[in-house]
Amino acid sequence: MENVRIYEMPRCKMVASQCGMFGDGKLERFDEWFSSLPKSMFPRDFLSYDQEQECFIWYYMFDEGMEVPDEFCIIDFSGGLYAVTTGVDGEDNSEEMEEINTFIKEKGCFEKDPSRVELGNIPNPQPAGEVMGYNQMNYYVPIKIKK
Repeated sequence: MENVRIYEMPRCKMVASQCGMFGDGKLERFDEWFSSLPKSMFPRDFLSYDQEQECFIWYYMFDEGMEVPDEFCIIDFSGGLYAVTTGVDGEDNSEEMEEINTFIKEKGCFEKDPSRVELGNIPNPQPAGEVMGYNQMNYYVPIKIKK
């Protein structure tokens, strides 16, 4: 059974948090805002680490008419293909990243797309994380079809 799946994210608008680190209040305010929105079947939030600024940016898929606090901005998100695998939130993800690298190499029809950012989100509902004692983390690596 494959542990890596291919996922296509649509081109869309995203609400973006301020660049921050957990504990400085910026990401917590973003979490508080989007957690107050109606739940959907799949997570609509995606976390990314900005290597240049050395901080996290949290994104949430925007819907027309959504009230967005002034401290957040709305960006154009390019979407595209992602190789996705799941690990444990807060743990070393090198094994999951190696699974994705092996998958890409073995399939031979994909390559990483360095023009887009890696993303992550927690797919499990909060009560499941509480009873398991941890949260799952989906890791999204941008890929493209080899020409």
